[in-house]
Amino acid sequence: MKKILLFLFVTLVSLQSKSQVSVLGEDASNFLEAYFTPLGESFGAGLNNGWYNTAKPHKLGGFDLTLTLNAVSIPNNMQYFDPNNIDNFSSNSTTPTILGAGEGSEITYNNGNSMTFNMPNQGTLKKSLIPIPILNAGIGLVKKTELDFRYIPTYNYDLGFTGKGTVALWGIGVKHDLLQWIPVIGNAIPVSISLQTGYTQLNTSFHLEDGDNNASQEVNFNVKATTINLIASKKILILTAYAGLGYNASQTTFSSSTTFSIAELEGNNEFNVPLNMDFQSVNDYRTNIGIRFNITVVALQVNHTFSKYPVTTIGAGISLR
Repeated sequence: MKKILLFLFVTLVSLQSKSQVSVLGEDASNFLEAYFTPLGESFGAGLNNGWYNTAKPHKLGGFDLTLTLNAVSIPNNMQYFDPNNIDNFSSNSTTPTILGAGEGSEITYNNGNSMTFNMPNQGTLKKSLIPIPILNAGIGLVKKTELDFRYIPTYNYDLGFTGKGTVALWGIGVKHDLLQWIPVIGNAIPVSISLQTGYTQLNTSFHLEDGDNNASQEVNFNVKATTINLIASKKILILTAYAGLGYNASQTTFSSSTTFSIAELEGNNEFNVPLNMDFQSVNDYRTNIGIRFNITVVALQVNHTFSKYPVTTIGAGISLR
């Protein structure tokens, strides 16, 4: 990832004069969006999962505390992109996205002046599965309504390639029983049916240093994910089977400020290039099936979501009332 970012802010500028730095605007944004989109979309799919393991809301004062792991499967067609689909770029082959693997292709950029560059080698291991752990909590309110929360406090991590970063997550959701509003018939239906909605926001930032290119970079990568679902469940002894039909939406924001110098240029060769992008919102329908095991106050769950980015969720926690 470091190489692709520095490519946009160093390679293009080094091939052109300082008076043409504006070329890094829309063209760089379009190229970065094609490269990063699978990462933002996959995170959005993962963040929209793990909200429920039953359609029945907690009773008043009931609560649960659950740790889920949402494993997002990356489709093969999202591990590569075609530069020919981006204005002013062309290539004789596709090239890996941030989640892909293999040799980067040779790409020609033409916006008045033609230039050629090579995308970096991304090794042989594709990122076909992205795990997203989330800590969830829910509490029962009046009128068979449940208020849900999810949270990961800000923590620091080492990127492993001369850089450090931070990540934080929070979310809020609501689950509400629908059958209570159907007189007589509602009580006779042998399953629970609820409407559930949730919003999650993931904020990440990292700082990169590259002494070889005299470059440093501050990057922020944020994902906002919203889901709304109609869910049904049925409990038999210690087992609860559930299914959901819903809608996902997510949006990714990328911002960066890159500082670098180019020794070959005379005079002031110091550059600071800011970049802010809001990737196109992703909207997708989803279906979900799962099962929960209750052993006294311990609840274990496993479910699978069918969508553009399939997600398998496992979880464990405590649940009362």
